[in-house]
Amino acid sequence: MPTVVWGPVDPLVNGRYEGGQDAMQISDKVFVVTGAGNGIGREVTLELIRRGASVAAVDVSEIGLAETVALARTPASRLSTHTLSVSDRAAVEALPEQVVAVHGQVDGLLSIAGIIQRFVRLEELSIEEIEKVMAVNFWGTLYLDKAFIPYLKRRPQAALLNVSSMGGLVPVPGQGAYGASKGAVKLLTETLYAELQGTSVAVTVVYPGGVATNITGNSGVEVPNMDKVMASGTPPKTTAVHDAARQIVVALAAGKPRLLIGSDAKTLDRLSRVNPTKAITTVAKQMQKLLGV
Repeated sequence: MPTVVWGPVDPLVNGRYEGGQDAMQISDKVFVVTGAGNGIGREVTLELIRRGASVAAVDVSEIGLAETVALARTPASRLSTHTLSVSDRAAVEALPEQVVAVHGQVDGLLSIAGIIQRFVRLEELSIEEIEKVMAVNFWGTLYLDKAFIPYLKRRPQAALLNVSSMGGLVPVPGQGAYGASKGAVKLLTETLYAELQGTSVAVTVVYPGGVATNITGNSGVEVPNMDKVMASGTPPKTTAVHDAARQIVVALAAGKPRLLIGSDAKTLDRLSRVNPTKAITTVAKQMQKLLGV
């Protein structure tokens, strides 16, 4: 079995990946990418286009999608745009046929769209704010998975990728609703991995740590007390968004069940399994400055 190093070079050895899976050729495949109007979703869309795929780009922002199209510089036949909220069940359920009408098939779904909450304790969040986070992050992912799985199973080789979060591994004070939604995505995706064994669909769950995107602005929230964090001399480390996107596309092609992005996510993943209580208290201490404690 080849040893795989997830570095700048794709871990392909003689056409096969870690575990002996056949590589999914990205070129000439059709992928649906949500959150494609900004951040990781946009960069994943551009990476897939660069690798010869066609993409149905989905986002709530028509302006964001137009910017992605301008950056892609590819024929309209290879990049379609679909403006909708993933929390709109009816719109999501209609999406597969819309994609097939444009591209003729669907070979992969990448559910990347997501929002965070205000940086406050759970008791300070309104039920409406919590419901909004759950609607986009969990229900949106579930709607998409249920809508597209039947189409993916028709393909000889297909992929389903959901993005959870480092916050779905370890609780983050000030992001309790967000973490709960991403923890739900984690278990949902792991369940699908188990249930889709023996089918043509490879399932991947992604746990990004800090990635240099504008998720705060896109979520309509601000990071409080960031000046104190920066002044502490230990600003948070982040992964470049284009590098995160490349890792996601490589994991997708490999059918890799689990991808951790960034040293922060990898460290917390290990700590949460070895000493869960220490993982919780470590993150709680790190969040004290942001919460003004």
